[in-house]
Amino acid sequence: MKRKEFILLTLLALLLAACASIGRPDGGPYDEEPPVLVNSTPELNATGVTGSKIEILFDENVKLENAFEKVVVSPPQKQMPEIKSNGKRVTVELFDTLVPGTTYSIDFGNAIVDNNEGNPYENFTYVFSTGEIVDTLAVSGTVLNAEDLEPIQGMVVGLHSCLDDSAFTTKPFERVSRTDSRGRFSIKGIAPGTYRVYALADANQNFLFDQKSEKVAFMDATVSPFTSEAVRMDTVWRDSVTIDTVRSVRYTRFQPDDLVLRAFAEEMTMQYLVKNPRDAHHRFSLYFAAPNKEMPEVKGLDYSLEGKYMVETSARMDTLTYWLSDSLIYRNDTLRVSVTYKVPDSLGIYVDRCDTLRLVTKKKWENIAETNAKLYEEEKEKFLKAESRKEGYDKNNPPLFVPKTKTLPLRFSGGNSMDINGNCRLSFDEPLALLDTASIHLYHVVDSLQEPMDFVLAPVAGSLKDYSLFAEWRPEQCYRLVVDSAAFKGIYGGVSEKFTRDMTFRSLNDYAVLYLNIPGTGDKAIVQLITAEGKVVMDERTENNRCAFYFIKPGKYYLRLIMDENGNGKWDTGDYAKGIQPEKVFYYHHELELRALFEYSQDDWDINAPLEKQKPLEITKQKPAKERKKQNRNATRKFK
Repeated sequence: MKRKEFILLTLLALLLAACASIGRPDGGPYDEEPPVLVNSTPELNATGVTGSKIEILFDENVKLENAFEKVVVSPPQKQMPEIKSNGKRVTVELFDTLVPGTTYSIDFGNAIVDNNEGNPYENFTYVFSTGEIVDTLAVSGTVLNAEDLEPIQGMVVGLHSCLDDSAFTTKPFERVSRTDSRGRFSIKGIAPGTYRVYALADANQNFLFDQKSEKVAFMDATVSPFTSEAVRMDTVWRDSVTIDTVRSVRYTRFQPDDLVLRAFAEEMTMQYLVKNPRDAHHRFSLYFAAPNKEMPEVKGLDYSLEGKYMVETSARMDTLTYWLSDSLIYRNDTLRVSVTYKVPDSLGIYVDRCDTLRLVTKKKWENIAETNAKLYEEEKEKFLKAESRKEGYDKNNPPLFVPKTKTLPLRFSGGNSMDINGNCRLSFDEPLALLDTASIHLYHVVDSLQEPMDFVLAPVAGSLKDYSLFAEWRPEQCYRLVVDSAAFKGIYGGVSEKFTRDMTFRSLNDYAVLYLNIPGTGDKAIVQLITAEGKVVMDERTENNRCAFYFIKPGKYYLRLIMDENGNGKWDTGDYAKGIQPEKVFYYHHELELRALFEYSQDDWDINAPLEKQKPLEITKQKPAKERKKQNRNATRKFK
């Protein structure tokens, strides 16, 4: 055969082989079957085990996903076991000495997945005993974030047979599990007895609560695991749409299986100064790790700051911004100050701490002054050049140049179309030295007539630069706000210009009304109307189990409720050492689609419904793993 014919025949064979290869077309069915356990060595639930190496065989090739985070061994191990996969086999080697007469469990969660599609072998726990019996009791439940009822994945949940409160902070857990993507956990291999249950975001992997930054949960009551005989209904399908039979199946139910732990991060009490930036010559800020009990004392070193600054405080008094008003002070590129504030000692008693700070600006004042002088000369040159073109100009006696007054920008938060319950706010870039209310005019505009109106301009709490405008606004009415020039003057010399804004308030027909009856809340609850993104649109306090929302813009909303036990108007976290649980939070179980002109009444909000089923899936950020997988596949198909 000639060489050219041989090459042609070879290419033809390769082409035919490629055409004959079979592949799954895009959009075809995915393999959703998890791997199947074939056997293990030692056998599952084996007794009298002395070896520390376990091999588990599956019917297909498998791999481990995040084994370090997902796999939990009970009792907890001081040395991390070696867990690896090879083909169809998963091996575990324990390095701690096995304790005689003890049931061991290795909770894999969903760490074992097949090689093809990553289908997990879910909720798999390998159990064996070094003694003559295997402890078989179990408890299960859900861990939710206390503030928003989000399921928490990867939380360690553990048991202590020692019922002292100190056990959680001094001893490792005796039996442990880890929560899955739904926040669910199941602790297996438990001996009969009474236990306390805890959850812990165990940052340092020592299975005890020794860092206040770790999120925790605890139950006030103890649990005593038990079993009961139960019946469930199983459906046998003839095909994908036809039911063959429904039969009753008896099984052993391990209880309690409905525990709910509400996890929280304790409020930081360790107080220290985090940072102290000076982002401008006339301003510096102090950021603290925790709220201040009282206002810190700030003093200048080698100079006096008394009466020469204004301070803005955050609601928690953990962020303070100081506006320096004396140019002889703020023109210095470096300022040295002392800050005295309260910190708790080892006994929790607050004592004074004094930090000495060196506040340095990024730009030097001489460079700023040089830039300002250059701008002044350019402005002067433009002025004289324009004047020289005018008739009668005398270059030997030029007109006096007066630089423009520094402008103080005024921002108005409301638009032309306003909500009845909307916020009209005036904002500035610096604190005000002058506010002339006589130069502010509010009119009710009827046809072409302007009727003067009374109003109140009040500073916003915690701000030196924001003011709210209050008046008797009416639906479908027009108003005009007129601010004369120089009505406001900033502490750095800026002067406001004339400002006019026309406003029309929306009709009552543009809104919906919602009435709620929530038994069991009395006058203690705060009800929040929120968006799908979790933004609070409105909030109202209940009175005699009832509350109402008015002037709601049409749209889709959800409801969140806080049991404000201490009446401070906000959600409060818990404190393990004091035995204080976080304030309870509830969600209405359905989305609300509210339309204009409609009044809605909801009488079916049962806050005693199972907590883990209350928050609608649409606004739950921590989706179950299967749900996320489905969404990812749909997105991939759509992209293709």
